[in-house]
Amino acid sequence: MSTLTAPETRPETPEATRPGAARGPLRVLLRIHRTALWWALGVVALATTVTAFLRWAAWAYPEEPGNCDPQCDTFLGFADAQTLLTEYVKNGSLLLLLLPLVVGAFVAGPVVARELETGLHRLVWTQSVPPARWLAAKLGAAAALAAGGALALMGVLRLGAWNLFGTWNLNWPDRGVYEATGPALVAYCLLAVAVGALAGLLVRRTVAAMAATGAVVGAVLVTLGSVRWDLVPVRTMTGVASTADFTPPAHMPVNSFMTDLGVHNAAGERFRARECVPERLPGASCPTDVKITGWYLDYHPHEHFWYVQLIETGILLALTALAVYAAHRVLRRLHG
Repeated sequence: MSTLTAPETRPETPEATRPGAARGPLRVLLRIHRTALWWALGVVALATTVTAFLRWAAWAYPEEPGNCDPQCDTFLGFADAQTLLTEYVKNGSLLLLLLPLVVGAFVAGPVVARELETGLHRLVWTQSVPPARWLAAKLGAAAALAAGGALALMGVLRLGAWNLFGTWNLNWPDRGVYEATGPALVAYCLLAVAVGALAGLLVRRTVAAMAATGAVVGAVLVTLGSVRWDLVPVRTMTGVASTADFTPPAHMPVNSFMTDLGVHNAAGERFRARECVPERLPGASCPTDVKITGWYLDYHPHEHFWYVQLIETGILLALTALAVYAAHRVLRRLHG
């Protein structure tokens, strides 16, 4: 005689905790924005191709020896291929400053604000995807892609500027070159992702969120760019001088960055000799005693590059963490 046994029952696994559920929002995000991803990949590929060609051309078509007259051959309108490569690298490094603005605007508008504006987020949230996971997927994917794209473009710049750094307008403290040769550019992109997500959640209007993000990220770029060399104390060289026509007898270490040069009086008050001696120029800041007793020269040695980079990167990552925290707070309030 047989007995009937009840079928084995297994506890249901919530959709949000099933294996692979965490990848669901990420797959949807990548599918929705696959066109933008292809465009980004195309930009990197194009930059790599152009840079490799110009690097080859600079080797294959070297500068003509001696002075060149108007009858000399030119390379695509430039004196030679090396000159074109230098201009390309210089302008390319400046263009990389726009990368955080583009990243932030894209995250703020198409990635976050558009979903909130059209109500698409409600559909996602009702499919067992918690709002926190929805936001985490967007932040994680955007941060990874932004950092990867920044590193790729920085590598392309390194390829083009292999033996050009240290030449005119391509020195290590120059705008563009400084950001693109250290971790600061990646940190700016991560900050842009966080600010973009926060702006999208707060504004919930695509264009307005993009504009707000651009304004905030641009303000951070300008502010830190103007104060970064005050983050590390300068080194100072001094000497004796008695007139405005002085020549510092010592020289800075090779590859250093001069931040200030002037004279001082017996009390140590600094001033510009040409502005105060023999007569004070309008608007010049001069001490009462303008008798010159010595000169000074402030500079940053090349080793300060990494000190400033790491300090600036730390500031940016701290701001990024604050923006991510604020975004989660806003999302919690929005979801109720």
